[in-house]
Amino acid sequence: MIVDLPDTTVSKIARSLVSVREEGGAVALGRVLTLVIVTTHGLQEEAIEAANDASREHPMRVIVLIADPEGDATLDAQIRVGGDAGASEVIVLRAHGEAASNQEGLITGLLLPDAPVVAWWPDYPPAVPAASDIGRMAQRRITDASTKPYANDRLSQLGASYAPGDTDLAWTRLTHWREQLAAVLDQPPYEPVTAVEVVGAGSSPSTGLLAAWLRLKLEVPVTWRYSPPEEWEHGIQLVRMTRASGDIELRRSNDIDATLTQPGQPSHDIVLPRRTLRECLAEELRRLDPDVLYGRVITEGWALIGPPEQSGAASSAASKS
Repeated sequence: MIVDLPDTTVSKIARSLVSVREEGGAVALGRVLTLVIVTTHGLQEEAIEAANDASREHPMRVIVLIADPEGDATLDAQIRVGGDAGASEVIVLRAHGEAASNQEGLITGLLLPDAPVVAWWPDYPPAVPAASDIGRMAQRRITDASTKPYANDRLSQLGASYAPGDTDLAWTRLTHWREQLAAVLDQPPYEPVTAVEVVGAGSSPSTGLLAAWLRLKLEVPVTWRYSPPEEWEHGIQLVRMTRASGDIELRRSNDIDATLTQPGQPSHDIVLPRRTLRECLAEELRRLDPDVLYGRVITEGWALIGPPEQSGAASSAASKS
């Protein structure tokens, strides 16, 4: 069920939400959190779809805020429940002019009582998420360094502005890579790693984050570089770890598979799929406490690795590592 509320107010939206739930038979019981999505016009549907899919694991209220400081002061809203909202209830707010100047005021009256708040900026996050109107009310704050605005120093900006509760989907996309690399090092011959090389696409901030994580955890020299776009377009391409007996190499061959090569063993093809936006969002919603490891990687680890060995082309497309 979808209900449009043109030129409305927050109090009218709250009353309409109660009415829509009663009419449609939906209930607010069982909602575990409020997800606030702050995005721009034209990009909200992909974020809503990911939130709806994630809501089947985390029933929640989703509030989507699209703020446009131009034009007359108006607030338009849309309420989606039932089949149009997965296991969540979705409130889309389009604020214009002066109505967009107080984002906290627009959101506060629609939050679930006594439930955690997670803020997500799919694109164009504030310079300091924790200090923004929406960020101040959230326990977790999710950004995505692979989306607009594209900048070579985006990860440095994340480290400089980091506050407990911050996270980034460029980090979440590394989960499968981290699991595979940790599993390899848990096997004989248990030799120490003496050097690491990480290679990825110039559009992939996950490449630098993986290098920073390996530098922090292994405490060995880590070099990282970007492949030319004609050689590798998206995400991480390979990780090479050097030990006394030879190199361990994990190289992605396509969007699903990778090849693991180790000294004295035949090569193994393993499943290493690129993570979807829904999977990354669902993982981040599983924990509402600060991600301490991410905090150390984006600050301590990032400060240790230095710049990439070679610069790729300026990022022009989102990466899914």
